[in-house]
Amino acid sequence: MFHLRTCASKLRPLTASQTVQTLSQNKAAAVRTFQQIRCVSAPVAAEPFLSGTSSNYVEEMYCAWLENPKSVHKSWDIFFRNTNAGAPPGTAYQSPLTLSRGSLATMAHAQSLVEAQPNVDKLVEDHLAVQSLIRAYQIRGHHVAQLDPLGILDADLDSSVPADIISSTDKLDLAVFKERLGMLTVGGFYGLDESDLDKVFHLPTTTFIGGQESALPLREIIRRLEMAYCQHIGVEFMFINDLEQCQWIRQKFETPGIMQFTNEEKRTLLARLVRSTRFEEFLHRKWSSEKRFGLEGCEVLIPALKTIIDKSSENGVDYVIMGMPHRGRLNVLANVIRKELEQIFCQFDSKLEAADEGSGDMKYHLGMYHRRINRVTDRNITLSLVANPSHLEAADPVVMGKTKAEQFYCGDTEGKKVMSILLHGDAAFAGQGIVYETFHLSDLPSYTTHGTVHVVVNNQIGFTTDPRMARSSPYPTDVARVVNAPIFHVNSDDPEAVMYVCKVAAEWRSTFHKDVVVDLVCYRRNGHNEMDEPMFTQPLMYKQIRKQKPVLQKYAELLVSQGVVNQPEYEEEISKYDKICEEAFARSKDEKILHIKHWLDSPWPGFFTLDGQPRSMTCPSTGLEEDVLAHIGNVASSVPVENFTIHGGLSRILKTRRELVTNRTVDWALAEYMAFGSLLKEGIHVRLSGQDVERGTFSHRHHVLHDQNVDKRTCIPMNHLWPSQAPYTVCNSSLSEYGVLGFELGFAMASPNALVLWEAQFGDFNNMAQCIIDQFICPGQAKWVRQNGIVLLLPHGMEGMGPEHSSARPERFLQMCNDDPDVLPDLTESNFDINQLYDCNWVVVNCSTPGNFFHVLRRQILLPFRKPLIVFTPKSLLRHPEARTNFDEMLPGTHFQRVIPEDGPAAQAPENVKRVLFCTGKVYYDLTRERKARDMTEQVAITRIEQLSPFPFDLLLKEAQKYPNAELAWCQEEHKNQGYYDYVKPRLRTTIDRAKPVWYAGRDPAAAPATGNKKTHLTELQRFLDTAFDLDAFKKFS
Repeated sequence: MFHLRTCASKLRPLTASQTVQTLSQNKAAAVRTFQQIRCVSAPVAAEPFLSGTSSNYVEEMYCAWLENPKSVHKSWDIFFRNTNAGAPPGTAYQSPLTLSRGSLATMAHAQSLVEAQPNVDKLVEDHLAVQSLIRAYQIRGHHVAQLDPLGILDADLDSSVPADIISSTDKLDLAVFKERLGMLTVGGFYGLDESDLDKVFHLPTTTFIGGQESALPLREIIRRLEMAYCQHIGVEFMFINDLEQCQWIRQKFETPGIMQFTNEEKRTLLARLVRSTRFEEFLHRKWSSEKRFGLEGCEVLIPALKTIIDKSSENGVDYVIMGMPHRGRLNVLANVIRKELEQIFCQFDSKLEAADEGSGDMKYHLGMYHRRINRVTDRNITLSLVANPSHLEAADPVVMGKTKAEQFYCGDTEGKKVMSILLHGDAAFAGQGIVYETFHLSDLPSYTTHGTVHVVVNNQIGFTTDPRMARSSPYPTDVARVVNAPIFHVNSDDPEAVMYVCKVAAEWRSTFHKDVVVDLVCYRRNGHNEMDEPMFTQPLMYKQIRKQKPVLQKYAELLVSQGVVNQPEYEEEISKYDKICEEAFARSKDEKILHIKHWLDSPWPGFFTLDGQPRSMTCPSTGLEEDVLAHIGNVASSVPVENFTIHGGLSRILKTRRELVTNRTVDWALAEYMAFGSLLKEGIHVRLSGQDVERGTFSHRHHVLHDQNVDKRTCIPMNHLWPSQAPYTVCNSSLSEYGVLGFELGFAMASPNALVLWEAQFGDFNNMAQCIIDQFICPGQAKWVRQNGIVLLLPHGMEGMGPEHSSARPERFLQMCNDDPDVLPDLTESNFDINQLYDCNWVVVNCSTPGNFFHVLRRQILLPFRKPLIVFTPKSLLRHPEARTNFDEMLPGTHFQRVIPEDGPAAQAPENVKRVLFCTGKVYYDLTRERKARDMTEQVAITRIEQLSPFPFDLLLKEAQKYPNAELAWCQEEHKNQGYYDYVKPRLRTTIDRAKPVWYAGRDPAAAPATGNKKTHLTELQRFLDTAFDLDAFKKFS
């Protein structure tokens, strides 16, 4: 019955007195109820059938009447028509006709009463039309919002007005309005008439434009919708499939008068604009011919970021991690992060010397870490701006990973204390696929940071490319729609609108812990950089820009006209900041040395000495007590949760593990388990991420057990090792390499006391993350003095699986190693191996035994510094019966073996050895099998190089000297132009002072990494094995 009453009440038009009363009310509208209608014959008696149990029957009748008025008795038809037409109490009900005298007269009276009522269908249609109109503005109002400060381009690249929006960009100009109204009404979209403009309509619950009013004239409805959705803010949110979130946004933008600022807030905004603008002007005056990628045209970005930070700090955030491209970075460093101005200014001095090792980087790529008091909230806040390369958007997943790590280490499981802000350019946001990959990590359990605020500096141009040529989507921000992130477009020449949008964005993130996008539609006053001439390609745009009044001047004039500030106060604010810049400039001349470590974005307090050096240059043994090995092995081969049913095949795997532990032996999976478990015991967090890593691509790991009878019930035995162990995180990632590796790199940045590993499904796929490898992992320390201990596990091996499932491309990693192939280092210095590790840019290994894999993982944490570790992991060796390691090789006192020398008969009589084969990884087992088959164990020695970089010159020199009569050859299963040969050969030659040639045994050069034909694969294998053991093979080249 409530639905009947509510519907009837909504549909009834208001009388004039009711309209006046409604519009004058200043209190919230009460719940509407249906007034009981009285019978004509009994004007003071309530109609009894509208209460009690009869109400259900009445409601059923009403629903039937709505579908087909002829389906109910004529008396009910008359009653419902009269009710919906607004009949006063007691007149809606008409007695049914009888056959008594005068019945014809009664019938005629009833017919005339029905015909006298307003057209019910028209009423319903009009109200539905108004609701459709409101919804049209909510969905498409942003298309006609005045977003471009230049007034020459539609932000959505479409000049047409949506067909269901009555207004145009002329904003209620009477002639245009009537034209649009005619198109949509008279025989058109809504069926409304111009005469309906002053008719009062009830407002639906899905709008807040009424404020305290529940009904408004159509003219006022349109005006308020225009004010909410078609001015300087365009709101995209109706694609969100959550009603509460949509209502929250509607309330924030539709409520009349909600965007109000106090005079103090306006003065603060003006002061921030002064700093943002005058900073760029100061740099331009002092270094007019220097590239700085200034912020001119979007100076509002600085107060926008500070507003987001202020509001977030107010909501409890105390750590903000930021990522951004180069445009405006110096301004952000100066006025948001609060980097000392003299440290920024001295970067422009061409005579400044570099104090730190490495290449350094451009000033507009550097990061920063700073803790300070937020003056608005009076709370401590830490700000970190992550260093970035010129590869736009590449830093996005890195920021996400660092944010996740900081949340993890402080126990912030809901993202209330640590948050991220990402800045983007419009062209990059639309064009770079990593943006999409990063968005798709935003709500995954092991990757979510509980909401990121994205701020797009929308210059409406990319370098020289017009946006109409740069994207197919209406807006550059449309990628955010895939994760239901609301998008707030705003005209950046309206600072107050920008500040309001930023407040709402911060509140959204605090309320819903989901991503949100702020699109600052602005312009770029200069070219791509200060030396670039934009008139070549955008002449009309830049003619307008030359005439454009700066936003600071516009806003200052507005506040002066409002009496918020006077002209002398404004000029004093400018003079005060100019003086600060001049004094800092004078101090900057005293800076003679550039310390890149002062720009570090992720310091590790307590890990290094005060001057940033390792606390020692030694590494303890990586071995473990046998009882620890046995305990970890027993847990790895059991199910530590009761009433947990595992797969039958997994039961066999666990049984095999138990047998290995009983025999004091480990295979590859067990060695990894023991390395991880022992570090967890020592308080080191271990995080393993990548595609299918929980089970392992090759079904060898099984770190997450699944109950076969209970959906989503899982068990991670690694987290049941010790009562006070560190947590172990193992997580299958999305099908992304670029985004996920960047994320894990960022996670590893946060703390040196964690082992963070990313495993490729196959090593071949690491090239999908080449940007992260080339721009961050390889040169990160050289560019930014930022160490990182991330581990890459790259399955590698030629096993007949085709070109895409064979090679992790070791040649590429080795080519980027920074050691000199032609210089033999001082082999006599103490701790030679540790010093080598300290000087290298990353460590590259290819282990041939599970035990060595165990040691290199533990060494990664026990070293007194951090370097990236690249591990080419096996596939067939995971189950190879000879790829086993005894506990004796993992006990205290044992270490990672950089080189595993020959230990068979050849080593007993080295003078009789005719050839020494150097190799790495899996091919060793092919060589030993072939050597045994040919009975050449005394003539051929096989030496395994486990650590390829830094190159073990010292150990290989001993090996070469051990076999004075032997020729030297490098053997690999990869093709000659790939693999390790080009890296190893010159270094081996340097090791022996070029006394002998280093021959090659392996596959011939090829374009593809491997064949897809099994027979060809075996033929190639046998061919290079023949070469390796043919002692006359190289004589023709001598």
